[in-house]
Amino acid sequence: MTDVLNALQGDFKLFLQALWEQLDLPQPTRAQYAIADYLQNGPKRLQIQAFRGVGKSWITGAFVLWTLFNNAEKKIMIISASKERADNMSIFLQKLIIETPWLSHLQPKSDDARWSRISFDVLCSPHQAPSVKSVGITGQLTGSRADLMILDDVEVPGNSMTELMREKLIQLCTEAESILTPKDDSRIMYLGTPQTTFTIYRKLAERSYRPFIWPSRYPRDVTPYEGLIAPQLQEDIDNGAEPWETTDPDRFDNEDLLEREASMGRSNFMLQFMLDTSLSDAEKFPLKMADLVVTSLNNTTAPDNVIWCSDRQNVIKDLPTVGLPGDYFYSPMQLQGEWTEYDETICSVDPSGRGTDETAAAYISQKNGFLYLHEMRAYRDGYSDNTLLDILGGCKKYGASKLVVETNFGDGIVSELFKKHIQQTKQFIDIEEVRANVRKEDRIIDALEPVLNQHRLVVDRGVIEWDYSSNKDSAPESRLLYMLFYQMSRMCRMKGAVKHDDRLDCLAQGVKYYTDAMGISAQEAINARKNKEWEDILEDFLDSPQASANHLVFGMSLDQRKQARGIEDNNEVHNWI
Repeated sequence: MTDVLNALQGDFKLFLQALWEQLDLPQPTRAQYAIADYLQNGPKRLQIQAFRGVGKSWITGAFVLWTLFNNAEKKIMIISASKERADNMSIFLQKLIIETPWLSHLQPKSDDARWSRISFDVLCSPHQAPSVKSVGITGQLTGSRADLMILDDVEVPGNSMTELMREKLIQLCTEAESILTPKDDSRIMYLGTPQTTFTIYRKLAERSYRPFIWPSRYPRDVTPYEGLIAPQLQEDIDNGAEPWETTDPDRFDNEDLLEREASMGRSNFMLQFMLDTSLSDAEKFPLKMADLVVTSLNNTTAPDNVIWCSDRQNVIKDLPTVGLPGDYFYSPMQLQGEWTEYDETICSVDPSGRGTDETAAAYISQKNGFLYLHEMRAYRDGYSDNTLLDILGGCKKYGASKLVVETNFGDGIVSELFKKHIQQTKQFIDIEEVRANVRKEDRIIDALEPVLNQHRLVVDRGVIEWDYSSNKDSAPESRLLYMLFYQMSRMCRMKGAVKHDDRLDCLAQGVKYYTDAMGISAQEAINARKNKEWEDILEDFLDSPQASANHLVFGMSLDQRKQARGIEDNNEVHNWI
């Protein structure tokens, strides 16, 4: 008997098998054994992501008992999204201790020992901290100490829908580090299923919490998993495992998985059973970096047409990207036609008060239905004189003829201040006030999504470089929140989806102003210009065949030919004729 107990103490997989027999459960599956092995031999800080229904919570509960079975003096804390879920785990463990013969010795002999669903002791020395304590993630964590901390499904849709919620959740998880006892064998374990690409499990992975990912099928593409697939599965893949075959047929066969995919829908299946958030996020977050056209812009002129292409050779690799995984910036495949002046240039301004929000300004030009974002500026001092004068300086630089100013904040006072400075600087700029009456998230997406889908927004490389390097004095995680392209890629129709959206809102406002221009076809504009040129050539030839021939030989443009014939507005005949 002693040999058996020693074997159970030394091998958690054997302990799990024996406990499953006690519970009259089938033999643990391959995936369950793999999870057990990772729990026993994994690093000090780890996380386990496995498909729904694999039994990871039960396995981890068994690991708690195995830990106490080896050392009854260990202090363990179980944390879940809700207090009820954590308590249910605690009750489950108590029941196993009572009903399992080779665990019953762990029951405390003293009447003073704690034995409740909140916390309980096993046969151990008296201590301030209980042997096992259950608590919700929003409960009182501080003041406790633990040698083993298990955070079981702390991330659920209800507490991770918005950026603010996720920020609060990761802060609560950070408190676990202060609770962990400073011992060599102390450990923190996370179990759960990610909800989005922005899951806290991704952030935890960046903080040395090594993930173990076990999807229900061998993935067709391993890229979304970023090299974190369970070693057993990775070995199978390297040895030629058939893509989309089940990874744990004893748990779910192919037919069962097909039925679940059909009933759940593909996006939910990919999220819950494949642990692949790329599809879910692609549908949830409509504004893609890949839909932009990124190149160096001229301040005054642009080509007739810009051709977008998502070929890999057009991926821009020397610009920082803060979009979703797999979302890249692309350069244009081709710039067509003549470079002529923009049809119109405006400056979109989104004012804010002082504080953490920014006053943002975007300089946007339009030609042939394409929009060109030259520059984005952002300020933290509200709408001070220096800020307004700097914005007007940008208007002079890009030849902006109009200021589009949101009036929701300040009730039009910003426009009046702009008028004063326009007079002082002797600029000729019109002001158009706009007032938003639609929820911000819907307004931004409705303005930007159609333009991006048609690849009509061309962005200067300098905007991306400036955006990434802005707010250098802020903490890294805070800097991200203020970046235009971080805001763009994380925007969805859920209220409060993005904590800071000033730059994105400013851009959307400017794009909205040009909505009417988006009906212009670049090719139609090119054809109209060519027809006009042919008509002028014919007219020129009829008036003076020799002069017409000379103009064509010299390669003169339409405007130059008109100047040469003295038919421009001021009727001035240039001396180069």
